[in-house]
Amino acid sequence: MASGAKIEAFLEMMAAERGASDNTLASYRRDLEDADAFLAAAERGLAEASAAGIRAWLADMARRGFAATTQARKLSAVRQFFRFLYAEGLRGDDPTGVLDSPRKGRPLPRTLSEAETERLLERAAEEARMAAEGTAQRLSAQRLSTLLEVLYASGLRVSELVSLPLRVALRDERFFAVRGKGGRERIVPLSGKARAAVAAWLAERSRHPAAADSPWLFPAASESGHLPRQVFARELKALAARAGISCARVSPHVLRHAFASHLLQNGADLRSVQQLLGHADISTTQIYTHVLEKRLHELVQKHHPLAD
Repeated sequence: MASGAKIEAFLEMMAAERGASDNTLASYRRDLEDADAFLAAAERGLAEASAAGIRAWLADMARRGFAATTQARKLSAVRQFFRFLYAEGLRGDDPTGVLDSPRKGRPLPRTLSEAETERLLERAAEEARMAAEGTAQRLSAQRLSTLLEVLYASGLRVSELVSLPLRVALRDERFFAVRGKGGRERIVPLSGKARAAVAAWLAERSRHPAAADSPWLFPAASESGHLPRQVFARELKALAARAGISCARVSPHVLRHAFASHLLQNGADLRSVQQLLGHADISTTQIYTHVLEKRLHELVQKHHPLAD
């Protein structure tokens, strides 16, 4: 079986047995095909590669300017691929077992202050109010305002947010269930303000026949039938610029970080935040404690009379 066929078999296993999302599968495919393309010339492809060949691939990535975090992610995909080959009896050894992962520092997540987040939400709500009912401008503005309110109230991943089914909104409840990474289901909150934004969106949505009959909460003329996350990200950056916030600092994922950081700042416990974010491992959530530690240090340095 050639490397390409083995990669396809691995991806089929990840989808069928581990419930990997389309985005995750696409990421694995890119990483494995990158390694396979490099190793095709020297070692008959990825599936036949030696430890020395994979080291050469890692060195080549470094020369191409890939960050250590990206190298580590790609190596992780290759490690899982070889574990699959070994488990299926397609290879008798794992050449990645003797390799060290590229050293990487863990960057602190970018976030916004509570005041900046409020400014962003208020600007979106104001633009929705100012647009005339039934117009394309009102539809777009109200959609963006509702997306932001729901995102900041729930901490959803952007892929989870844009693909919410309409039935979630029709229940008009304070909590709803969402299926996240790995097919894991969790309960997420919806504040009163977010529920009001959803109600306003449903009213505006009903005025547009192209959107009214869709099973998605945020429909669009796309292949999936719902709003693409790239479109939301682009509209969010444009809104940030209009609100006087650097668009380079704002993305859907930054608002997810803001949701978590602001909860912890206001007394939420780490385990609850882990459950709300849908993190399988609490160590992933602990990065937010470092954000708080950094801010506390800056606060002391700025205001304590004995600080240097």
